[in-house]
Amino acid sequence: MSLPPEKASELKQLIHQQLSKMDVHGRIREILAETIREELAPDQQQLSTEDLIKALRRRGIIDDVMKELNFVTDNVDQELPSSPKQPVCFTDRQSTLLKKTNIDPTRRYLYLQVLGGKAFLEHLQEPEPLPGQVCSTFTLCLHFRNQRFRSKPVPCACEPDFHDGFLLEVHRESLGDGTRMADSTTMLSISDPIHMVLIKTDIFGETTLVASYFLEWRSVLGSENGVTNLTVELMGVGTESKVAVGILNIKLEMYPALNQTLSQEVVNTQLALERQKTAEKERLFLVYAKQWWREYLQIRPSHSSRLVKIFAQDENGINRPVCSYVKPLRAGRLLDTPRQAARFVNVLGYERAPVIGGGGKQEQWCTLLAFLCRNKGDCEDHANLLCSLLLGYGLEAFVCVGTKAKGVPHAWVMTCGTDGTITFWESLTGHRYIHKSTNPDEPPVAEQPKPLYPYRTVGCVFNHQMFLGNCQPSDSVEVCVFDLNDESKWKPMSEEAIKSDLGLTTVWEDQLSYLLSPALASYEFERTTSISAGNEEFQDAIRRAVPDGHTFKGFPIHFVYRNARRAFATCLRSPFCEEIICCRGDQVRLAVRVRVFTYPESACAVWIMFACENIF
Repeated sequence: MSLPPEKASELKQLIHQQLSKMDVHGRIREILAETIREELAPDQQQLSTEDLIKALRRRGIIDDVMKELNFVTDNVDQELPSSPKQPVCFTDRQSTLLKKTNIDPTRRYLYLQVLGGKAFLEHLQEPEPLPGQVCSTFTLCLHFRNQRFRSKPVPCACEPDFHDGFLLEVHRESLGDGTRMADSTTMLSISDPIHMVLIKTDIFGETTLVASYFLEWRSVLGSENGVTNLTVELMGVGTESKVAVGILNIKLEMYPALNQTLSQEVVNTQLALERQKTAEKERLFLVYAKQWWREYLQIRPSHSSRLVKIFAQDENGINRPVCSYVKPLRAGRLLDTPRQAARFVNVLGYERAPVIGGGGKQEQWCTLLAFLCRNKGDCEDHANLLCSLLLGYGLEAFVCVGTKAKGVPHAWVMTCGTDGTITFWESLTGHRYIHKSTNPDEPPVAEQPKPLYPYRTVGCVFNHQMFLGNCQPSDSVEVCVFDLNDESKWKPMSEEAIKSDLGLTTVWEDQLSYLLSPALASYEFERTTSISAGNEEFQDAIRRAVPDGHTFKGFPIHFVYRNARRAFATCLRSPFCEEIICCRGDQVRLAVRVRVFTYPESACAVWIMFACENIF
């Protein structure tokens, strides 16, 4: 029986992967050299194929390969869990190989399958790569709420062989509802789309952003049996945002199956109402932005030449308010301190948006997912990411838009300390600069030191909640006063336009716990180097997180073992820790953070910090 061409190609690929995994080629070369050396007669000039096969069989190479080649059949035994609380096995039979993953039966999941692509016409003439040949690849990246996924790389082709499944957890965000299974009505109110980013990696490892698409998944809630198939047309990015680059076949399935599906009319009505509401919000903000800009120009006509950036085009060519590119972002335990976050952003590659033909710079501000998946971007992308991370650490951070030497447009990050200290963060290098403004009207008592930072002018600053235009007589950074509350110096946009119980219950504050991370990293750094560094950002973040009229108490403790019970018992023997743990009062918030620093031979340094905040 002959196999179809596509099945034969899949079989060849499977065998090639297994041979590479077992290093069969290397073992054959060793046996060939040994056979020639030991068994070839002096008068015999060459070794026959039969002699080589016999040598391979004798040493068990062929038997080993056949044992390792497992083919999927339909007679697969699947064990059912004895308890409904145990994870069950979910089997994907659409793929060439059988895949299994653990699923909590008490949670709701959306299973998204990518069942191939077509019409990627740019790769129409691309030949099929030979086994083992290095070739350009496509990788599909997904983001849904706080979950990220990445597909296996597939060779670039007119019909790329995407066959991947992604299990997206659909959960509530309300306090106390996180562990309850979401029903159809609740999921219909979750308006977050699935962000899909397609990346191309060439044979030299260089990445290119191919497409960025926001998938509306809630149509599956009104489909029969909770299963639906979609055809997604991907458009290009930047100057090619109106040109289709290819099509993906998507299958969506709810798991477990919905007990009650919504009617398609209800789903369509909800989506239409949301689109209408979003369009109205965008229209109102545009009207407000035009009025704000007229008022800004009335202050001084020369303001028209300043870099006041209210809107910016994303990778899909859509104009979005710049404030939407920034949001507080917490890196979990991946980055311990704000300065480590600055270093992380700094090591991401720098690349200006590509432009076809001559002319000026092509504007393209990427979304965070597109920037991270491509692993490189322009200065605005770096600044937006760093500002988001610093906001996550509790700092008052802003993106600054202005110019540097020779009038080149640039973006960097600024943080405002509670003591009025202004710090500039250069996202492309990781350098920090303290800003001290000079008054040009004062007589020069002494020669003013030349500023170390490379910035010349600043037109506006913004974050996820605020946008302020510089309306000082001069936009030179050197003489600017960054008192953002002074409306005679900074014209703000309306924040609205841009967007207690008394008892003895214990409230653990997740955000406050996260703010303790830099302190623990600083303590270990001081123990290692005898140098104290990085505490300024931690102290500033705590001052900003603790409201007026509240007090903050923190208790750090150090251990050299990982036994949690023993460590907690030791902590409670300290009167300082007991005072924090047993704190009672109005609006008490508790926090705890643990950091383990590993060393050779299983040695470790464990830092634990307990903290509380309450009205004094």
